[in-house]
Amino acid sequence: MASKFLKEFREFAVKGNVVDMAVGIIIGGAFTLIVQSLVKNVMNPILGLLIGGVDFANFFVVLKEGGTAGPYASLSAAQEAGAVTLDYGLFLNAVISFVIVAFAVFLLVRSINRMKREEAVAPKAPTDKACPHCFMTIPVKATKCGHCTADLPVSDLEPQGTP
Repeated sequence: MASKFLKEFREFAVKGNVVDMAVGIIIGGAFTLIVQSLVKNVMNPILGLLIGGVDFANFFVVLKEGGTAGPYASLSAAQEAGAVTLDYGLFLNAVISFVIVAFAVFLLVRSINRMKREEAVAPKAPTDKACPHCFMTIPVKATKCGHCTADLPVSDLEPQGTP
């Protein structure tokens, strides 16, 4: 019973699509870390400079004072004091991160779809030709028609189309 269960689990785990999904999740996690760093360390300072040197991470509203009375200079000071805060600046950072990730995924999917379209449009060499005697479709490499048994000189061959 247990060996059958383990065998089924092994078959499931080594299927190509499960392994591909696992690789995608791992790469997605690493990509998320890169995007979070981009937002936190590059985008937010630039946006902060544009709006007057403000750090989004310190945008918060105190819902309930902590052990030490406010006002609090930063979110970390409010949290250290035990205040209950509504951290809308961190939410803005998450929204910016999401937009960047969504845009990057859009660009990736767009380029993959473009490559697929180019593959589909690429002309393929014909695999069939018409017999010049009976006009039946035969393979391009045929030197004798399988329908009328006529010998086919190479110069008389006309490609019929693509598969």
